[in-house]
Amino acid sequence: MARFDYDLIVIGSGDAGTEAAFLANEAGLKVAVVESSKWGGSTLNYSDIPMGALNYVSKLLHRAKNAAKLGLSSTALRYNYPTVNNWKNFAMKRAGADDKKIYTDEKIDCIEGEARFISSREIAVGDDTYKAKQFLIATGAKIADVGIKIADNVNFLMPEDVPYILRPPKSVFVVGAGATGCELAQYFAEMGTAVTLADLAVRILPQEDEEVGQVLEEIYTKESIKVLTQSRVVALEKQDNAVKVIFIRGGQEKSVKVDEVALCTGYTPNVQDLGLNNTKVKFSHEGIRVNNEMQTNVKNIFACGDVIGGHSNNTKAKIEARIAAMHIISGRSRETVDYKGLIRTTKVFPEIATVGLNEDDCIKADRKFKKVIKPLYCNAAITENFRSGFIKMIADKHGLFLGATIMAPNATLVAQELSMALRYNMSIGEIYQVPHPENEWTLLIKNCCEDLLK
Repeated sequence: MARFDYDLIVIGSGDAGTEAAFLANEAGLKVAVVESSKWGGSTLNYSDIPMGALNYVSKLLHRAKNAAKLGLSSTALRYNYPTVNNWKNFAMKRAGADDKKIYTDEKIDCIEGEARFISSREIAVGDDTYKAKQFLIATGAKIADVGIKIADNVNFLMPEDVPYILRPPKSVFVVGAGATGCELAQYFAEMGTAVTLADLAVRILPQEDEEVGQVLEEIYTKESIKVLTQSRVVALEKQDNAVKVIFIRGGQEKSVKVDEVALCTGYTPNVQDLGLNNTKVKFSHEGIRVNNEMQTNVKNIFACGDVIGGHSNNTKAKIEARIAAMHIISGRSRETVDYKGLIRTTKVFPEIATVGLNEDDCIKADRKFKKVIKPLYCNAAITENFRSGFIKMIADKHGLFLGATIMAPNATLVAQELSMALRYNMSIGEIYQVPHPENEWTLLIKNCCEDLLK
């Protein structure tokens, strides 16, 4: 009989890996986690926590600078970036960033290094090998290579580099106007950087409904962010102390010089160099293939999080991890993954939250639907000095709620009631009957429902 070092080895300590490791450990399994970089993965070390802390500061600064009409004088307002970084570092430490003690305190073994499968039951990490009854792959994703020719002497920023810069640059060219690119573009602009944002698509945030991109581009124009849609960046070259960005727009080659370039060209699952060919696990550049129990075609190997592809979302990753853990703990579990009600968020201002189907989804599925869109200014009782945004709701012909797109301050909180409505198959009429506070953005949900019921 084969001797195993562990019941479960988790490869990757991000949201998905950590969630599954702790659940399996609590169930009495002997667990180890392998990490090749910082403990806690992207959320704690590179994205949500550090960038959330930095965005908190940048948005306070931006709102204060634009509050003259409210009677606040902010002409002398400035920031001290070392202090800003200290706040970010405190937020990261408080959240447990790069701290393997949270695992070792629970008797979970921590293995540092790159994991590579030798077989479906064994991995190598450096010079050591480890056998396990079951494996969970949660290695996340990395920035996609879109074929930009980059000179050897050119330095550029990846999204994970931004929380660790010493100070914001004077000018930056952000390549890619998806969620990450739009978030970084606004952050830099709020901190006083001259920003250019470029994307090959016809609008920014192309994965969202058309109105989202239109409204956000209007806001960015007011914030002096230069938006270049239908633009393909082809090369980065060093020119003096600057970076020359060469791009094609309208069939013509153009260029601009900036201090920094941030590559936000989308993500691709981290499936290379894992030795998956030694296991017969099915995978492609789009990710590892799994069933609705997060199990691969090799029965003792599971995968979840960004490594399986799809939209990057830490809540989604944890949902998948819980399902995987249930089946790892007990092969008799009948639980399957259910994304219904999952909220997709873009952390710009105003925040963007999508739950369920959007209009583009319905059109692609050739599904009949009714829609209502209410601009924020329809709620005249709101006393906040902000009106750029909307709430858009979609229902089927029978009045069943299908989805919503919300572009408003604290959109994720506004979307929470609609997340529950979607998960429990509520009708537009049932949502309408829920009491909504009069002087809040959520009143627009009731207004949308009222129009959908006509």
